[in-house]
Amino acid sequence: MDRLLKMSTKELNRLEVLQRLSRKAMAQQEAGRMLKLSTRQIKRLLQAYRRQGAAGLVSKHRGRKGNNRLSEEVKRKALNLLKTKYEGFGPTLAHEKLVEKEQLQLSDESVRKLMIEEGLWKARQAKKVVVHQLRERRACFGELIQLDGSPHDWFEGRTEACELLVFIEDATGKLVQLLFVDSEGFFSYCQAAEGYFRQYGKPVAFYSDKNSIFRVNQPSVGMGQSLSQFGRAMQELDIEIICANTPQAKGRVERVIQTLQDRLPKEMRLRDIDTHAAGNAYLPEFIQAFNARFGEEPRSDVDAHRPLTAQEDLARILTWQETRTLSKNLTLQFQKAVYQIQTDRPSYALRNAQVTVCMNAQKDLTILYNDKPLSYTIYHQQAKQAEIVPAKQLERALQENRLPTKPAPDHPWRKGFATPLSKRASVPAARSGDTSTLENR
Repeated sequence: MDRLLKMSTKELNRLEVLQRLSRKAMAQQEAGRMLKLSTRQIKRLLQAYRRQGAAGLVSKHRGRKGNNRLSEEVKRKALNLLKTKYEGFGPTLAHEKLVEKEQLQLSDESVRKLMIEEGLWKARQAKKVVVHQLRERRACFGELIQLDGSPHDWFEGRTEACELLVFIEDATGKLVQLLFVDSEGFFSYCQAAEGYFRQYGKPVAFYSDKNSIFRVNQPSVGMGQSLSQFGRAMQELDIEIICANTPQAKGRVERVIQTLQDRLPKEMRLRDIDTHAAGNAYLPEFIQAFNARFGEEPRSDVDAHRPLTAQEDLARILTWQETRTLSKNLTLQFQKAVYQIQTDRPSYALRNAQVTVCMNAQKDLTILYNDKPLSYTIYHQQAKQAEIVPAKQLERALQENRLPTKPAPDHPWRKGFATPLSKRASVPAARSGDTSTLENR
C-alpha cells in the first residue's frame, strides 16, 4: 500500500540523484560533487535507498525532540528568576546573570525566546538603517577621549536624581572615568577630569558636544572671552577640546550611555546601592568588569597619555578664574561682594594691578598677583540680585535656594512657648466670675 512521505527540498534533490546513481547513469564521485557530500556518505545513502526506497532518505530526527533542547527544570528556574530577581532585565544582561550568578546552562537566544513567550520582552522591529560617515578609531590609547553627561534615574527612585559623567577612550572603547554628580557643571567635570588625570595622565584631546561648559557659544560683547572656564583649564594643561557638530559624530559615548542606562542601575539594585557615595565607590569595580567584556585592543602599543609635571598644580588650574583690576583703595568686586586687599607694602604699588580671582568647588577664594596669593577681607556683601543660570544648572540652583519643608529638630517651634517667670508674676489673678484660668500658663 502506498504511503505519503514528507520530504524536504534537500531530500528530494538527493532522491533524484540516487535514482540516477542506482541506474548507473552517474558515477559516485559526480553524485558527491552535486550533493556536496563525500563518496563514503554517497555509498551509505545508496544502500539506504536500495533497502527502503525513498523512505530511507527521510531524516530519522523528524518529529522527535531535539537532543539539545532546554530541559523543563532549567526553563522553570530561569522563568522564576526573570520574574523576580531579574525583573526588568533585557535578554542579553539577563542571560549573563543567569549563567554567571545562577550557573544555568542556556543560550542568550533561549532567554530571549522565553521572555517573549511570557510577555517579559517585546521583539523590536528593525529600525531603518541611517548611514553616517564612518570614522575609524584612533590608533593610540589616550589619543582621544569622548565625554558626556547623562541625566537618568540611575538609582531607580531609591535616592535623589543625579547625573553620570562618562569618559570613554576612543581607540579601545574602554571606560576611563565614571562619576555620579548632582548636575553637569564646570566643577563636576573638573572633579571627574582630575580623577582621570591622576590615574592615566593627560590625553591629547577631549571630544565633547557644544555645551557651554566646553565652548563659548555666545561671547559677551566687548569682553573678549574666547574660552570657557573648562577650556581655559585644559589649555593650561595642553589638552585640546574638540566639539562635535552632531550627536552621531560622538556616537561611541552616546551608545555607551545607552548601555550604561540599561546595565548600571540593575547592577546597583542587585548590590542594594542606594546613595551617591556608595554608587561612586562601586563604579571602579563596574568599570573593570565592563572593560573586560566590551573593551578592545588598540592598533598601536603607544600610550599617548602624558604625565603631569611639577608646575601643573591641579588644585589651582581646576578653579573658576577671573581677572580683576584693583582700585586705588585696593578693592575688587567678585560675585556680588567687595574684597579689600591687605598688604604691608605701599598701597600705590598695587594700584590698578591685574589680579586673578580663583574660586574652588567649596567657594573658597584665592586672589593671586604674579602667581602669589594676597591677603584680603570682605569689605561689603551686596544684596542678592537676579542671576543667569544655564538650563542644566536650574535644578541645582532651585535646590540650593529652596527652604526646608520641615522645621529643624532644634527649632523653637518644637520647644513650645512657655511664659517666662518674670511675666508670670505680672499676670493678675483670675476674678471669681471669670471663666478663664491661668493654671496652665
